[in-house]
Amino acid sequence: MSTEDEKLLKEAKKLPWEDRLGHKNWKVRNEANVDLASVFDSITDPKDPRLRDFGHLFRKTVADSNAPVQEKALDALIAFLRAADSDAGRYAKEVCDAIALKCLTGRKNTVDKAQAAFLLWVELEAVDVFLDTMEKAIKNKVAKAVVPAVDVMFQALSEFGSKVIPPKRILKMLPELFDHQDQNVRASAKGVTLELCRWIGKDPVKSILFEKMRDTMKKELEAELANVTAGAKPTRKIRSEQDKEPEAEASSDVVGDGPSEEAVADAPQEIDEYDLMDPVDILTPLEKSGFWDGVKATKWSERKEAVAELTKLASTKKIAPGDFSEICRTLKKLITDVNLAVAVEAIQAIGNLACGLRTHFSASSRFMLPVLLEKLKEKKQSVTDPLTQTLQTMYKAGCLNLVDVIEDVKTAVKNKVPLVRSSTLTWLTFCLETSNKALILKAHKEYVPLCMECLNDGTPDVRDAAFSALAAIAKSVGMRPLERSLEKLDDVRKKKLSEMIAGSGGGDQAGTSSVTVQSSVGSTATGNSDASFVRKSAASMLSGKRPAPSAQASKKVGTGKPGGGKKDGSVRNEGSKSVEPPEDVEPAEMGLEEIENRLGSLVKPETVSQLKSSVWKERLEATLALKEEIEGLQELDKSVEILVRLLCAVPGWNEKNVQVQQQVIEIITYISSTAAKFPKKCVVLCITGTSERVADIKTRASAMKCLTAFCEAVGPGFVFERLFKIMKEHKNPKVLSEGLLWMVSAVDDFGVSLLKLKDLIDFCKDVGLQSSTAATRNATIKLLGALHKFVGPDIKGFLNDVKPALLSALDTEYEKNPFEGTAAPKRVVKTSVSTSTSSGGLDSLPREDISTKITPNLLKGFESPDWKMRLESIEAVNKILEEANKRIQPTGTGELFGGLRGRLLDSNKNLVMQTLTTIGGVAAAMGPAVEKASKGILSDVLKCLGDNKKHMRECTLAALDLWLGAVHLDKMIPYIIIALTDGKMGAEGRKDLFDWLTKQLTGLSDFVDAIHLLKPASTAMTDKSADVRKAAEGCISEILRVSGQEMIEKNLKDIQGPALALVLEKVRPGFVQEPFESSKAMAGPVSKGVTKISKSTSNGTLKQGNRSRAVPTKGSSQITSVHDIAIQSQALLNTKDSNKEDRERVVVRRIKFEELRPEQIQDLENDMMKFFREDLQKRLLSPDFKKQVDGLEILQKALPSVSKEIIEVLDVLLRWFVLQFCKSNTTCLLKVLEFLPELFNTLRDEEYCMTEAEAAIFLPCLAEKLGHNIEKVREKMRELMKQIIQAYSVGKTYPYILEGLRSKNNRTRIECTDLIGYLLETCGTEIGGLLKYLNIVASLTAERDGELRKAALNTMATGYQILGADIWKYVGKLTDAQKSMIDDRFKWKAKDMEKRREGKPGEARAALRRSVRDSGPEVAEQSGDISQTVPGPLFPRQSYGISEQMLERTPVPRTIAGVNGPTDWNEALDIIMFGSPEQSVEGMKVVCHELAQASNDPEESAIDELVKDADGLVSCLANKVAKTFDVSLMGASSRSCKYVLNTLMQTFQNKKLAHAVKEGTLESLITELLLWLLDERVPRMEDGSQLLKALNVLMLKILDNADRTSSFVVLISLLRPLDPSRWPSPATAEVYAVRNQKFSDLVVKCLIKLTKLLQSTIYEVDLDRLLQSIHVYLQDLGMEEIRRRAGADDKPLRMVKTVLHELVKLRGAAIKGHLSLVPIDMRPQPIILAYIDLNLETLAAARMLTATGPVGQTHWTDSTANNPSPPANSADVQLKQELGAIFKKIGDKQTSTIGLYDLYHITKSYPKVDIFSQLQNASEAFRTYIRDGLAQVEKNAAAGRTPSSLPLSTPPPSSLALPSPDIPSLSSLDVKPLMNPRSDLYTDDIRASNMNPGVMTGTLDAIRERMKNMQLASSEPVSKPLMPTNDNLSMNQQSVPPSQMGQETVHTHPVVLPMDEKALSGLQARMERLKGGSLEHM
Repeated sequence: MSTEDEKLLKEAKKLPWEDRLGHKNWKVRNEANVDLASVFDSITDPKDPRLRDFGHLFRKTVADSNAPVQEKALDALIAFLRAADSDAGRYAKEVCDAIALKCLTGRKNTVDKAQAAFLLWVELEAVDVFLDTMEKAIKNKVAKAVVPAVDVMFQALSEFGSKVIPPKRILKMLPELFDHQDQNVRASAKGVTLELCRWIGKDPVKSILFEKMRDTMKKELEAELANVTAGAKPTRKIRSEQDKEPEAEASSDVVGDGPSEEAVADAPQEIDEYDLMDPVDILTPLEKSGFWDGVKATKWSERKEAVAELTKLASTKKIAPGDFSEICRTLKKLITDVNLAVAVEAIQAIGNLACGLRTHFSASSRFMLPVLLEKLKEKKQSVTDPLTQTLQTMYKAGCLNLVDVIEDVKTAVKNKVPLVRSSTLTWLTFCLETSNKALILKAHKEYVPLCMECLNDGTPDVRDAAFSALAAIAKSVGMRPLERSLEKLDDVRKKKLSEMIAGSGGGDQAGTSSVTVQSSVGSTATGNSDASFVRKSAASMLSGKRPAPSAQASKKVGTGKPGGGKKDGSVRNEGSKSVEPPEDVEPAEMGLEEIENRLGSLVKPETVSQLKSSVWKERLEATLALKEEIEGLQELDKSVEILVRLLCAVPGWNEKNVQVQQQVIEIITYISSTAAKFPKKCVVLCITGTSERVADIKTRASAMKCLTAFCEAVGPGFVFERLFKIMKEHKNPKVLSEGLLWMVSAVDDFGVSLLKLKDLIDFCKDVGLQSSTAATRNATIKLLGALHKFVGPDIKGFLNDVKPALLSALDTEYEKNPFEGTAAPKRVVKTSVSTSTSSGGLDSLPREDISTKITPNLLKGFESPDWKMRLESIEAVNKILEEANKRIQPTGTGELFGGLRGRLLDSNKNLVMQTLTTIGGVAAAMGPAVEKASKGILSDVLKCLGDNKKHMRECTLAALDLWLGAVHLDKMIPYIIIALTDGKMGAEGRKDLFDWLTKQLTGLSDFVDAIHLLKPASTAMTDKSADVRKAAEGCISEILRVSGQEMIEKNLKDIQGPALALVLEKVRPGFVQEPFESSKAMAGPVSKGVTKISKSTSNGTLKQGNRSRAVPTKGSSQITSVHDIAIQSQALLNTKDSNKEDRERVVVRRIKFEELRPEQIQDLENDMMKFFREDLQKRLLSPDFKKQVDGLEILQKALPSVSKEIIEVLDVLLRWFVLQFCKSNTTCLLKVLEFLPELFNTLRDEEYCMTEAEAAIFLPCLAEKLGHNIEKVREKMRELMKQIIQAYSVGKTYPYILEGLRSKNNRTRIECTDLIGYLLETCGTEIGGLLKYLNIVASLTAERDGELRKAALNTMATGYQILGADIWKYVGKLTDAQKSMIDDRFKWKAKDMEKRREGKPGEARAALRRSVRDSGPEVAEQSGDISQTVPGPLFPRQSYGISEQMLERTPVPRTIAGVNGPTDWNEALDIIMFGSPEQSVEGMKVVCHELAQASNDPEESAIDELVKDADGLVSCLANKVAKTFDVSLMGASSRSCKYVLNTLMQTFQNKKLAHAVKEGTLESLITELLLWLLDERVPRMEDGSQLLKALNVLMLKILDNADRTSSFVVLISLLRPLDPSRWPSPATAEVYAVRNQKFSDLVVKCLIKLTKLLQSTIYEVDLDRLLQSIHVYLQDLGMEEIRRRAGADDKPLRMVKTVLHELVKLRGAAIKGHLSLVPIDMRPQPIILAYIDLNLETLAAARMLTATGPVGQTHWTDSTANNPSPPANSADVQLKQELGAIFKKIGDKQTSTIGLYDLYHITKSYPKVDIFSQLQNASEAFRTYIRDGLAQVEKNAAAGRTPSSLPLSTPPPSSLALPSPDIPSLSSLDVKPLMNPRSDLYTDDIRASNMNPGVMTGTLDAIRERMKNMQLASSEPVSKPLMPTNDNLSMNQQSVPPSQMGQETVHTHPVVLPMDEKALSGLQARMERLKGGSLEHM
């Protein structure tokens, strides 16, 4: 210090303190702060007045701009705070703010002192000021300032505990830190969270904070919480408590071993989560929710919803107090609500309010308690459970106490309901068990007598509850309060009470005490272990960062006395369990005596005694002797640990003699290197002493060697980790510096693969480089240099924040240790080290997880419309990479790559370039993992090479360089190949990419994958751009160099063009081909262009070889180069890389022709270069027409052999044909027209049909060019068009011909008109849409051109020939002159037809229609009954090789005209079964023909022959349904679908055939039809609506004619959910559920139709089989499922019940005789029996059933048990009852026919029974009527007719008719063909339709009831088909007018009569007549 400075300082000391502290010279200020600190240190009295004088000065001093001065000011402040007391808090706010503002961003020492000052303010009880300052500090924009602020809060909480630092304030601050951008801030926030868990428990922290975190952070903290134990203790006290410490210590000395009060006070504080929460106001939202209106609603559901809203709002953990009185009054009323659901909701709301309001709800709780206790009378558990929970919650929350509820409990225990009494006492027991002792002592006098009184209650539950309450009192306050009461009890009760008290009291107390002891021991251990280190960083709480207490413990083992205390050992073990999972790492404490005992004879006793000697020479001799003894041991491995412990104990690491030290180290080195396994605990025992010996120059070499031996034994990772802790905390700086130097040698020996590099770098940066000792810094620099040699320059990213001077020194060291890559280590570890202990290897530097930083806002910014926001997001990614030291993990980066991918397509090119740079940075930072994580973004990067800006391409190549640095080139090759073959990439981009590839391949010596680049590079050799060709040539040379000759020769077949010559020159130098004679396919010499290319690419050797190659041949000489030879060896067409679908996708589907544009011609040339052999494409693209003809000849001759390849490139070829059509050269055009028919014939042979895209390429041009000016060309084009019409499709070709009518070329219009005439003549008029365009042709008759008019008239005449006079419907509006002209032409045509004897115009078509009407729908497209058909392709793409034209021309299918068609029935069945959908049409035609002929046979012998094949036919057709529909859905014609449905319709029109179909076949068919009815794709098919109609009609026909029993059984089985695999198209689970619902609805409709006809068809049904199917259905469901479905209004279940109901109604008790297939004896009884009994009772009660026996006898067992008569007599009785019911039916006109059929079946079933004996009292006329009726029924049955098919000739005698008026039943009005889905009950429909007339008529009330039913029925639609269709279907059902309803006729079909207003008005009129007293017959 100079003299001037000394003088200045001396003068300054005379100044006042304020002037000194504010002096402009920093040295003066510095000395002032030092002096000030010494002043404060001298003050001992906290009330010293000097403290007040200086307190206000620190606001400025701590904010000094000079760092050293600021540090001294903080020292002074710390001294001030240590001397002061709580009065100093007045200065806290200003000083704390200044510290937070200026000191938290300074040097490390400054930050540490600032944190110490903050803690001292907390110690002085300025906690609120401290937390206020922290709230401001954490909002600092500089992350560097936020971390210390969070850390100081962490320290304050950790040291002072939650009593001093209120957790609530910290909990409010943490959420905003969780989303902080800086990872260190987030880590610190996590640490504070974990520390809070230690103080207030995990659950409160989770409930408050976890919902505000991201999922990633939640997972991390969940993992960390596993290591956190609650119950922390403060390690520091506030100043006021510190003053009391001496007194406390004195008192503890007096007390001795007993538990002190201080221990009780220090017990862990339980923080109530309720106190940490912020109150929530629920009254305001409750008002807005409409609560008050809801609770007053009349509907219980509205009341419940209103209370539920209150329950939801009150579920918050803390409710803001308010006026809840009105709410409580309302809830009190609702507790007694008649609806239990409302009451339960109100009870739950009360519980939530009590929990959220606590003591604020006390008054309301007392108000509602009586009602709640009264409600305990409810027995339902749904009420009692929430009620009990609410009562318990009210007490636990403090709303009630024992004293408050005395009166209410007294009232409740006297309630007359025992359940109230017992439940009240149970609740009282709970209150007693959860109350404190003082409260029970206060109230027990009231409760004990009450409980004693209840012991005499008559109900056991009440007595038991009273015993429990008394036991709870005794358990809490002892037996004294119960002594007097116990005297009054008898011995039994006294004993029981004593047992209960003993059982609950003693055991619990013992358990509690033991638990208390254990927890106290555990907490002590935890506290001690936590106290063994000082945590200054919140991040240290996270795993891997928290310092382990075991380091301190191990140090004590080494340095302490041999007989260490047990307490320390237990603490150490406890700590090790929580920090180090392996149990054997931390050594246990062991005394010297124990060591000697374990040694035994291993070491001589004199050696051990000498080791204890105080003479160093004796100790030296002993160590030498010990060394010899150890070297002589045979089994050293078993004694390793005990020997090491011996050496650590004696002479120990405190040995002062160097020679002894060296010998000890050498022995340990020998043991560690010799033993097979050296335990880690032995390393822990020795490492502290060894590291200290490294610091000594005398023992350094031995100690370093020992450490190296440790590394070989247990791995360097473990040794380094232990050394970090020791070196960091050791006071001797030599330990640190020399230890670092040893680490340099260890890294050089072992490499970095087994090290935790992140920890090592952090240690170097935080400890080594921050050291004030130069030797330590230099050693650290050397260590980092050694690391650089292994990990490379990436290490620099972790040292960015180091001082510049150190960085330059590091750079120098890096140059000395250049990166060498991965090298084998010089030394190896003996034992295997688990990978979890290291993160080294090839990619050894740690990578950071950045998933938490990729926030939704960042990703949203990528898509922002503002380019500045998008740029900010891209820059934010760059910043994240910088913060992560450019080392990131791939976790969670998927969305990041997605956002970056979108920016590559940005309209702002600058942003695209910025994105490319960022993508390269991300790839470099992520390393090899980027290849999988990037989701193919590299392909988008390569597309940027297609930009025309050079700067953009340079950025792309730079990104590729960075990408290549992360992954190997072989991973990039697939993307590069795609880019090179992309036609959108420009020439400059391809050139740059080839140059880049060449550059990369140049640096490689061997790269096999480069062979994949050979093909695109060879293709580029034919590029138009010379630069691309040159770059590709250079790239090929490198590819050949690195691929190897063998690999190239294998891939020669993929090479074509000039590249082949280049390859051959490289692979086979001097290669000379023998004279070669070209084939005839080479019509001319090689083109000049090819020759030039071959010359330019040839080397000298090749030119020399050319001399010997010119060999004369006959007629000409042919010079053939290597290039030509190579071309001949290649395939004519190369379709490997062809993607026809992609090319067709870009084809514009236009009908109108447009000339090819230049770019289209260029695309065509590019495609031909790709797919056509070089010589062929050069010929075809040559401007010389001769070469084009030559090329076509080559193609023409090769056509049969390359047909598959032709199909693949047909679109390219057709474009070339279009190009030739547009040119004027006739020779080439004629050659094209010669080639095209052959081409289409080849396509036909290959069964290929042009796609729509190919048609759109070629047909517009062909239609336009039909009018060529050369007749020969026109003829060829005309024939070609006709060929295409047959090959493609008439319907799809027709629009192009129509477009030709609009051409400007008259010849084209003439040709197209003639073609329309050709279509009409050959394909008929049934082509969809053909006739409606005849008006265009008719309008051409007004054209000037005579030829065009003539062609139009000829076409119209052709139409007239087919249509006749109907053609005038299609000609449109014409002038009179046009009409006259056409009419004259028609007359001429008619005369011409007469001359040729062709009949009249339109006659054939009319005859066809008549035949259709007569014979029914025989062929789908001719009859039009199902739909009209558009002819499909004659040879479609699939193998349906059947001639469509032949089918179209077949007028009537009965005459099967065709060579390939089937000839008989069996052949037809085979074709249907095994043929394609189109082929099977021919078979179905034969089947339809045979069926029609058989149906017309009056003797029905033909039908009988076909019956045996009916099931097979239907099975085959059922399978065909799915196939035909599937094919049609793929775009084919729906023709085959119509044939299948039509054939099925004809089959099921015949009842014999329909009945021959088996049940399994019927199920398959019905399932298939219903599935297609529901398929949403069918309406979109060709003629989809008509197909739906056909499916509907067919389904109804099946229900009408198929076997009734099979139909019922199949439909009932289909009510079950359908297997998803049965549906035609896949879907999700939700869609399957909807589909199954619709399917079951359809099945139900079908069952309704069958059920409604059951009355007339019941004798056609096998009731036993039907009842069995119902039984199986019900049993499969089970009673539980039936009850659930009944509540859910399940339609299938209701339908089954309805069928069963109808059966019971029709058969009565006789239905039980049809249960032969039902196991009625099973247990439990079948469900069907219960339903039969229920229906019998219900129907008998409604008088809708003729009672056949006692209704009560429902079960079989009951009926046999209760009836004493034998079974035969019971059968006779039953038969008589059934006959009586039948005679009653016969006597009724409405049911006489049914009755006669019933009687007929009885006679057949019981032939011995004389039925006329039952008619003794009947008239002769009635008996005669029955006799004649039975004869008629027998005749009908023999003919196969049912009662519904023929009416009875005469009604029964009127004398026997019922006396009631003959009013017809509602069945004539209600019967619907299909069920209306809106009706609620199927049963109601069925019952209404079959109601007995006698029940429904005769009274005015009955008719009123009937009117009401009719009005309900009239509100529903009368008839609905199975599926909605466009047109109404004719159901073939007759309608009966109301006037005929009274006639005595039985209709053939079920009557369908709409419920219109006339019927209702008729009934109303009848009611009026009834009122007047007249009842007439309707």
